[in-house]
Amino acid sequence: MDTEGAGMAQHWVATDFGGLDVFELVDVDVPPPGPGEVTIAVTAAGMNPADAKRVARPGDRSTLPIPIGYEVAGRLTALGPDTEIGSGGGEVGDEVLAFRIAGGYATEVTVPASAVFARPASLAPEEAANLLLAGCTAAEMLHVTGVGEGDTVLLHGASGAVGVSVLQQARLLGARVVGTAAADRADVVRRFGGEPVRYGDGLADRVRALAPDGVDAALDAVGTDEAVDVSLELVADRQRIVTVAAMGRAEESGFRAIGGTMPASAAYRDSVRARLVELAGQGELVVPVARTFPLTEAVAALELLQGGHPGGKLALLP
Repeated sequence: MDTEGAGMAQHWVATDFGGLDVFELVDVDVPPPGPGEVTIAVTAAGMNPADAKRVARPGDRSTLPIPIGYEVAGRLTALGPDTEIGSGGGEVGDEVLAFRIAGGYATEVTVPASAVFARPASLAPEEAANLLLAGCTAAEMLHVTGVGEGDTVLLHGASGAVGVSVLQQARLLGARVVGTAAADRADVVRRFGGEPVRYGDGLADRVRALAPDGVDAALDAVGTDEAVDVSLELVADRQRIVTVAAMGRAEESGFRAIGGTMPASAAYRDSVRARLVELAGQGELVVPVARTFPLTEAVAALELLQGGHPGGKLALLP
């Protein structure tokens, strides 16, 4: 095993199911990496709404305490025997990022090597730590609705983290995106290649005015009834409507719903990680970061995230 040594680390865990009051920063013993594993000293931990949602509802108590955080950037401190990282190679000291891991809100973590990729030098740690959960979600939304060159797409929640990634990836596909946002977030939609439209009463008519030839696909990143109703009104083919938030409405109305815990979604998202890292390294996929917090202030950061519209991604810095 190639190593600088492992030991104790700080991890945020959920000690129960519920709100942010169940989150606790604890000392844990970081296991040395076995075959197919690596240890990362965390430089930045990405933050996503899914981090708190994972424990918001009652679940299997035998899984407690639950480590929090799905993605990080950091430095390799140990590699298991005969182990290479997901993008190939890897040595102690290399700068990396990792996604679909458990326990990213930490100072050090041992994770599957297949989840780890070399961090492009052009990406700051807090950007790299926030690239893949939102980016993979966006990629799957475009994939399952068959978005391609010449399509006109209606995107609900265009100024959020997933929406911003959809805008950039859709532009690379040659698609046109009309994106819903609050009036004070319209510039964000324009910055990343979309055409902003204000949500609220009359949304369908405003979209028709912008896209008189029709809308080919609708992508819902917010889950409101308005988003679903307008999508159903404007898109004839329900297989070209997808949501990541309105699961019940999808089941009722026969359009697509995707999520990271679904096996097909997980497999697709894992398959596009390396490509998204490559695009980000080329400057084709930007990750706007609004603010960073010390690791010890994770609960305050989650409160800001849950409040909505933090203005970009948030990261924890150990």
